[in-house]
Amino acid sequence: MNERGREVLLLLVWGDLLINYVETMVVPAIPTIQNDFSISSTLASWITSAFIIVGAIVSPIFGKLADTYGRKKMYLVSLGGYLLAVGIAGFSPTIYTLIGARAIQGIGYGIFPVGLAIITDVLPPDEVATAQGLLSGSVGIGTALGLIIGSYIDQDFGWQYAFHTAFILSLVFFLVILVGLKDTGIRTKQSIDYVGTSLLTLGMALILVYITEGPSMGWLSSENLTFLVLGTLLIFAFIPVEMRVKEPLVDMKLMKIRNIMVANLVGIVSSIALMIMYFGIIYYAQLPPPFGLGLDILSAGLTLAPATVVMFIVGPIVGKLTGDIGPKPLLISGSIISILGFSLLIVNRESAEALVEDVIVAGTGMISIIIPLINMIAVTVPERDRGIGLGMNTLLRNLGASIGPVLSTSIMSSYKDPYVLMLGNNILDVSFFPGNQAFNIMFQVAILVILANLGISLFTQNYKSVKQG
Repeated sequence: MNERGREVLLLLVWGDLLINYVETMVVPAIPTIQNDFSISSTLASWITSAFIIVGAIVSPIFGKLADTYGRKKMYLVSLGGYLLAVGIAGFSPTIYTLIGARAIQGIGYGIFPVGLAIITDVLPPDEVATAQGLLSGSVGIGTALGLIIGSYIDQDFGWQYAFHTAFILSLVFFLVILVGLKDTGIRTKQSIDYVGTSLLTLGMALILVYITEGPSMGWLSSENLTFLVLGTLLIFAFIPVEMRVKEPLVDMKLMKIRNIMVANLVGIVSSIALMIMYFGIIYYAQLPPPFGLGLDILSAGLTLAPATVVMFIVGPIVGKLTGDIGPKPLLISGSIISILGFSLLIVNRESAEALVEDVIVAGTGMISIIIPLINMIAVTVPERDRGIGLGMNTLLRNLGASIGPVLSTSIMSSYKDPYVLMLGNNILDVSFFPGNQAFNIMFQVAILVILANLGISLFTQNYKSVKQG
């Protein structure tokens, strides 16, 4: 790898670490934020989902804008929007202000597809897979930092200070990118599909509202089914619109290519499972016995941290293996390992140590799925469409990730058991918490999702990277 390539990769890894750190530090604090604002767990799940939905939509848009106006410029625009929203989030007086700020933070997700496009611009083809593995693996270390440092700040200073410190870190990184990152010079004029963007955004939001309101309004109530029907109709309307638009948000022509179709479908379903894992573990770890382990925020975060470090280590290895043996064996083996990990979470979660063991297995499987997807898109999409191709894949993976938290908290709200506080023969208080069945169902759903992932992976057309001498 040449000197310029190393410098660019280092900067992009720093950016990915930062975003993943900030976004992960929020997760352990969600039960606390829920209590601070006296809201339901399903409404609290929107703290994560609002960021992911907007991130999903802006990813392909920023991919296109980067193709048109330059990688560095759009990287800075994405980072600047993120910086502003992080500053607002720390001073949120209401849950709706916080959710709104989190939605604006989704603009920051644009740095991921733009960064991946930059890597493919500056590195030779035989080094791209390993670099992509390092970038994707940085999710692990960024997540670990968020879980450890973020959990410490959340617990000892409050979740607001987690956002305050994140603002300072984001500002420093913005200035470094402004001075240190050079534009690659690649330009391709493209237009923005505003109609498709609106249809997909509103459709997904309505479907998630249906999932959110299921436990309270009823899954089959006419009012709640209206959200589901309207959302589904908008998603179906999105498809013919995309087939007619000159520059679509999701290029249906690219979706006809087998490996791109596989990468995008696998991206959706595997992301659902990943977020179920995160939310299931965080809530289970903090719930009081006998419903959970009764851990504090920091200890709960530490149950996930070792797995994310393992993901960081495994990431570059998987990236290299993707080039050496192709993506198909890794997608299949990653699915099998993930199923094993979620199965362990059903039968082996009686202690924090058991959770650590289970999540290491599941996390290893998940990173073995995610990294081949990125490489499949990068090597299959024509160079002129690389930014939009990567952005499209990020969009679909994030849409799956936005479903995970809402689905998890809806299951927890649907399966609650009473906790009776007694003093002698007198009942002092009756509380309701997600019971053992709730978490079993949650992880069973994740297994079903990964089984679908395995079935889709079998259609992958395998390839090996050609080494350049």
